[in-house]
Amino acid sequence: MTYPTDRPAVWFVTGTSRGLGLALVTHLLGRGDHVAATTRSSSRLLSALAETDTENLLPLDVSLTDETDVLRAVTAANERFGRIDVVVNNAGYGYLGAIEETTAADVKAMFDVQINGTWNVLRAVVPQMREARSGHIINISSILGVLSFPGWGLYCAAKYALEGLSESLAAETADHGIEVSVVEPGYFNTDFLTDDSLALASHISDAYPAIREMIAEHRAMSGSQPGDPIKAAEAIVTIAQTESGSLRYQLGSDSSDMAEGKANTLKDEILLGREFAQRTDYVEAPFVS
Repeated sequence: MTYPTDRPAVWFVTGTSRGLGLALVTHLLGRGDHVAATTRSSSRLLSALAETDTENLLPLDVSLTDETDVLRAVTAANERFGRIDVVVNNAGYGYLGAIEETTAADVKAMFDVQINGTWNVLRAVVPQMREARSGHIINISSILGVLSFPGWGLYCAAKYALEGLSESLAAETADHGIEVSVVEPGYFNTDFLTDDSLALASHISDAYPAIREMIAEHRAMSGSQPGDPIKAAEAIVTIAQTESGSLRYQLGSDSSDMAEGKANTLKDEILLGREFAQRTDYVEAPFVS
């Protein structure tokens, strides 16, 4: 097992001051596990945990886009707890806007957090897990890492990239005792759709009224999402305790239904295009001298 059963587990969790990250940290501390929690504001995290016993918490102010800062945080976690058993790359934010409304700065900021930030954490933790031949890495993606909707292009692009990164990582580390999982939540009742967690394109075009309507609908949805963040936290612990499990886990019935629909559509498209694809092969194998 990559998850200890004879002692409290040590977790390194990013993006913990709100949303699923906060729910997970609260649940882990309640279980008696040890948690190194990165955030952009440890004071906000501690305020949110005011009713929780934080004896086993190491709050860390970290800029995930700064590789040195991330390495410092991982070192601090090892010094405090002696090891890291489970890493949860959770930090991120939403973004809504049409592709042509999305600036180069918007793209850089999103990928810096979702991809470069995750990569910084992986470079810091994989060597020690590989040496210990133990560990579980859980990357928090989204159902929007499986399928796309208008207006979510930038967010989907980053989550699709995270899915590809995770799939390669799982194959690379399988022989080193490291488990890798990707979690794909649907809509959960967090503050993800609020101003603190959801960025909007600064340049608005009149050409996309449907996207404007969709943004308004998502704003109104906040607080009525079907997913329970407490149950999501419990599910993530279950995933961490699972050895040789699936690579991908959907969270929420909406996520599961949409993933199945995407898989069926993709299979249909592949089969429909098979004859066309085969036309691009050589009729006979080329001669190699």
